[in-house]
Amino acid sequence: MIKVIAIGDVHAEWGRMWAALRSAYAVDADYAPTQPVRDGRYQVILLGDLAHPKSAHEYSLISGFDPFDFSDPAHLAAAARAQVRELRRLKRFADAAAGNVQIVLGNHDDAVLYRHHQLGTGYGVQHNEFDPHYGGILLPDDLRAWFAGFAREIRLGDTQFAHAGPASSMAYFDDFFYGDSDTKTWWREKPGMVQDYGFAFGVYGHTVMPHGVYIDPLNRFAMIDALDRREYLELIFQGDFGGKPTYNVISF
Repeated sequence: MIKVIAIGDVHAEWGRMWAALRSAYAVDADYAPTQPVRDGRYQVILLGDLAHPKSAHEYSLISGFDPFDFSDPAHLAAAARAQVRELRRLKRFADAAAGNVQIVLGNHDDAVLYRHHQLGTGYGVQHNEFDPHYGGILLPDDLRAWFAGFAREIRLGDTQFAHAGPASSMAYFDDFFYGDSDTKTWWREKPGMVQDYGFAFGVYGHTVMPHGVYIDPLNRFAMIDALDRREYLELIFQGDFGGKPTYNVISF
């Protein structure tokens, strides 16, 4: 039996992410993977969007500047440095986990890495801290190499873990992705997609779930962008990852 701890979009909410991992007994007090993670009985999957706080308030908290000015290079550098520090902590945790911590590439991670799109989350929030063209700084080379190795999807048997949805086009963050309303609405308007693609179960992020983790048992998927609600998904697989896993929504 293998337990998978699946956590939705992080968006620099490091305190909540580590609290979720501590709740799952996946990380110890020194930010090292616990024995069940190191030996593979527990596996951790993060569904991406590690970077870019969601709100101006969160930018103020991590940078120390209040109000936060999205056009001020000093503010942007402070926000970037705070994220770099925590990203390196997470990388050390993942590197020590013997392959049992996996991370899916989110569209915000892709934007940090390739800088093809300037992203924002509304209300004046612009994610410029890792883009020198807008006054930010480049993500350091070691973290760029790490981001470049993130998976577009993870499959455990017939269960898919992906950032935005079950279609392969939802894992490539180009103009089509940003122009396609399905990337945000498929789970509500086309919920049969997971079974159409042949998966026994699917786990996805990208779209904020304001009421916590959303489970569609009939169509066999979970939407787990719910770290703001202090929730993550725990899945139990048999050793061969066959069939549909059992699952529980965990509050922490």
